[in-house]
Amino acid sequence: MEKVLELDSVVKRFGETVVLRGVSLTLERHEVVCLIGASGSGKSTLLRCANLLETIDGGTISLFGQSLLDERIDPDLVRRHIGMVFQSFNLFPHLSVLENILVGPVHALKRRRSEVRDEALSLLERIGLRERADDFPDRLSGGQQQRVAIVRSLAMQPSLLLLDEVTSALDPTLVGEVLDLLRDLARHGTTMLIATHEMNFARDVAHQVAYLDNGVLVEQGTPEQVFTNPQHESTRAFLERVR
Repeated sequence: MEKVLELDSVVKRFGETVVLRGVSLTLERHEVVCLIGASGSGKSTLLRCANLLETIDGGTISLFGQSLLDERIDPDLVRRHIGMVFQSFNLFPHLSVLENILVGPVHALKRRRSEVRDEALSLLERIGLRERADDFPDRLSGGQQQRVAIVRSLAMQPSLLLLDEVTSALDPTLVGEVLDLLRDLARHGTTMLIATHEMNFARDVAHQVAYLDNGVLVEQGTPEQVFTNPQHESTRAFLERVR
């Protein structure tokens, strides 16, 4: 298997507060890894460090074997290979659904608009929103907006997709449609690192589950190992709480 993302002994501090304490994690091509843990455990910070939205205070991060800490690395170029979707959608309110999807490939990747438009419409067809292409985001439900946000990242054809609690801002009735999209992406081999509080989803979709507690990667294994036979007391306690 080809290693896509490698984090080795990553440390992150905010002032005197240590948020990540030597976290090591490897993500291979076509693999789905779900990060689980309580709020404040470091899941979102880990994703932001992987996408160079935060600088780290120790350890290394590599993409396809290339260190991302090299000062010659252009973060914007790195982010063309790493898509990130946030819980707050972050769609441009003044652009239509279609224009939200086109803006990255056309302006950042300098691709032909006509070519990207066809791909964007195909992606919208895939998620059942082809007929909403000309609508503005405020005309969509939260679940629809989040699906568009995911498709917007996919339009950049990233090597890796990072998803940060993408269902946490949604009404419970809308969560399922977003998780169904992620299941479909997993079936098609999309490489994803997902911070989630949806335990059943992690059990069904992930190849590996990583449990973080207070900035420490306490336990990692297959869903069956982590959910059925956790090895650490803190993992067992967390799973009892969320159940």
